[in-house]
Amino acid sequence: MLTPTEPLRVGGVVLAAGASRRMGRNKMLLELEGEPLVRRAARRALEAGLTPVVVVLGHEADRARAALAGLRVEIALNPDFTGPTSRSLHAGLDVLGEDVGGTVVLLADMVHVTEAALAELVRRAVTSAAPLVVSRYGDVMAPPLLFRRTLFGELRAWTGEGCGKAVVQAHTHEALYVDRPAAVLVDVDTPEDFQAAQNSSS
Repeated sequence: MLTPTEPLRVGGVVLAAGASRRMGRNKMLLELEGEPLVRRAARRALEAGLTPVVVVLGHEADRARAALAGLRVEIALNPDFTGPTSRSLHAGLDVLGEDVGGTVVLLADMVHVTEAALAELVRRAVTSAAPLVVSRYGDVMAPPLLFRRTLFGELRAWTGEGCGKAVVQAHTHEALYVDRPAAVLVDVDTPEDFQAAQNSSS
């Protein structure tokens, strides 16, 4: 078992910049349980103890920023929000200070990811020097993901969709895994997805 080498301050990068093409309107502003999705994700990241929490905005950034009013978050902008997700991740990483030893990357449209799930990634990270902690849903590896700073360079060099998938795959043999129910692996992309999320939360 690897042992931690230093105290770990873990930030959060909430990816919320996309154009929501399949939804037909900005899904980050849709309200679930009375709260816009972007605010809901950022609040859960804060309640999990992540610091700082960086929210990456792009599509209708001013409206999304307004939905975050009063939360102690930092904003990163991705003006090329119709491009690959990696550009949003890079924008979020650029805001994290040098004192941040790792970050949890999460998607704001994965509505079943709780603050407890985010905090569990951090708890696992501080028990080990493993470079990443991966959420695993059956056979699927997916966000939220915790990357130590040692992988930030690889994340910045990576281009593509998702949350650093190629970097995760390159380090699977070193990773820690947190198993989650497959039902949690749901994101909200379409009106039907959002209706199902509303039904499951009622």
